[in-house]
Amino acid sequence: MNEPNDTDHTAKYLEQAVELATRNVGAGGGPFGALVVTADGRVHEGVNRVTLDNDPTAHAEVVAIRAAATAIANYDLQGAVLYASCEPCPLCLASALWARIDRVYFAADRHGAAAAGFDDAVFYEYFDGTRPELLPVTRSDIPSSHAPFQAWGDFAGRKEY
Repeated sequence: MNEPNDTDHTAKYLEQAVELATRNVGAGGGPFGALVVTADGRVHEGVNRVTLDNDPTAHAEVVAIRAAATAIANYDLQGAVLYASCEPCPLCLASALWARIDRVYFAADRHGAAAAGFDDAVFYEYFDGTRPELLPVTRSDIPSSHAPFQAWGDFAGRKEY
């Protein structure tokens, strides 16, 4: 696979992601497309399927990550690169982090998405701490709060991740 800083390589994959996103609109999906290129050079596609599947987590990047992990039969995508038609939202960035993806490239930004009616930009405000009212999150400690972690620590057959 070419180095991540190969500009022509990056532009090629970003063009493919944009093309996927554009085609997806005609198929009834959202205007987002993504590719995960795994360390072995294979390309795994994803398009936004939120409204098609009634799944708020079916963002293009997440769909592409799921496809790549399934194809290589491993949740760890270290060595992979994510190419997205638009700046990944916090959900997609967190998914890329959990997948251990090495690098992310994107074409359009969150402001373009907001201008088209998508609220990604406000989610960034939430994570910046400037809009906590969007989703109040409160810890309520109960006596059994740590029981799942104790069970995990005691389980000899666990698969670390």
